[in-house]
Amino acid sequence: MITLHHCPQSRSMRVLWLLEELGMPYQVVEHPFDRSLRSEPYLMLNPVGRVPSLAMDGEVIWESGAIIEVLCERFPERGLGRLPGEIDRPDWLIWLHFAETISQHVAALTQQHIVLYEDAMRSPVVMRLEAKRLEKCYGAIERRLSSPVENRDYLLTSGFSAVDIAVGQAVYMARHFARTEAFPEVSAWYARITERPSFAAALPDAEHRLYERDFYEPWEG
Repeated sequence: MITLHHCPQSRSMRVLWLLEELGMPYQVVEHPFDRSLRSEPYLMLNPVGRVPSLAMDGEVIWESGAIIEVLCERFPERGLGRLPGEIDRPDWLIWLHFAETISQHVAALTQQHIVLYEDAMRSPVVMRLEAKRLEKCYGAIERRLSSPVENRDYLLTSGFSAVDIAVGQAVYMARHFARTEAFPEVSAWYARITERPSFAAALPDAEHRLYERDFYEPWEG
């Protein structure tokens, strides 16, 4: 049995979404987003005290990008990875790791808007800079999807894959801080991938959301 250690609305959501797409039996151990992740039992699973961690075949894997690679290689028949030697393999790796670029900016904004509990700790400058950096990430996706060679429905020419999940989940998080309306191809792609039942299955219920608002307006201090 595959076991995913998960916090709602965190990077582990992309692994949960992928597991739904793979259609393999799995179970979820849900953790609160608090100091319990630093407990000694959990640190035995993930030495940095973060999610996701995934137990499979007697091994524990951590880091969402690595987990996605391993799962796609473990279940190649599902067609969500691009294996070494396949023409889309380099692009698959690029976009898989680009999801983490987006997530780093989201993490900074999450800290500024949510984690820091006193206004004196917050920085309007950091908030504006990080939101602009998210828009630059949207621009990169926009250019990819509106390539002059061909219009793509997904990030890879060969069709939907795990990188649409990884980047799509990062954009799901980013949209709490930077809007996508100015990026029509991104908006259309995002709508396309989030229509999938697997995305809906990975969403948290209202009680367990990290983000209490759908969008956090810039804070002016």
